[in-house]
Amino acid sequence: MPRALISVSDKTGIVDFAKQLQLLDFDILSTGGTAKLLREHDINVIDVADYTGQAEMMDGRVKTLHPKIHGALLGRLGTDDLVMKNAEITPIDLVVVNLYPFQATVANPDCQLTDAIENIDIGGPTMIRSAAKNHASVSVLVDAADYQTVLDEWQKQQHCSSETRFALAQKAFAHTAAYDAAVSNYLGQQITGSKFPTTFSAQFKLKQPLRYGENSHQQSAFYVEADSQENSIS
Repeated sequence: MPRALISVSDKTGIVDFAKQLQLLDFDILSTGGTAKLLREHDINVIDVADYTGQAEMMDGRVKTLHPKIHGALLGRLGTDDLVMKNAEITPIDLVVVNLYPFQATVANPDCQLTDAIENIDIGGPTMIRSAAKNHASVSVLVDAADYQTVLDEWQKQQHCSSETRFALAQKAFAHTAAYDAAVSNYLGQQITGSKFPTTFSAQFKLKQPLRYGENSHQQSAFYVEADSQENSIS
């Protein structure tokens, strides 16, 4: 049976998505609030702690950082099969993860440094990066907008195409890069004591290629801020 790991802070669309996965005979691993929500909607869920044999610890700081999780995400089919069998590791085919709401937390004027630190996600980015690295075997979802695409492919052919897995992996690395940039920028502001961090990281999205650059023999493209708050050309 295919296996999915679902652990999301933003639960938009996750119940309907998980129901469809269940109809496709997926085993579903989950944690904490996500597992609770899915069970409330009669979706069968295996707790990650039951699978790994290791209970959550440190107020949930450590729950998915375990070889049975990351071995299942990073295991190479045809290469690591014996290692996985000996360690009783079952492959995970699909990872659905989005991260603690760090940006929303630090946008609150009353946010304290301790609040920000507790909202730095560790396990989530680690799972996302593990799955994205092993996109040859694993599909990784960080955006609810991609749920239907994945369902359509599984319903049609019982797997995601290599092209879709690659595109999802690129999107996943962009997602964790933007998250790390937000953390870095915020901590840099704490050092300078101003709105200007010690280093500034930003992410821009390709809007469209252009006919040529500053001169006709040059190439160029137009990129925009992901979350532009003001009227502008972009």
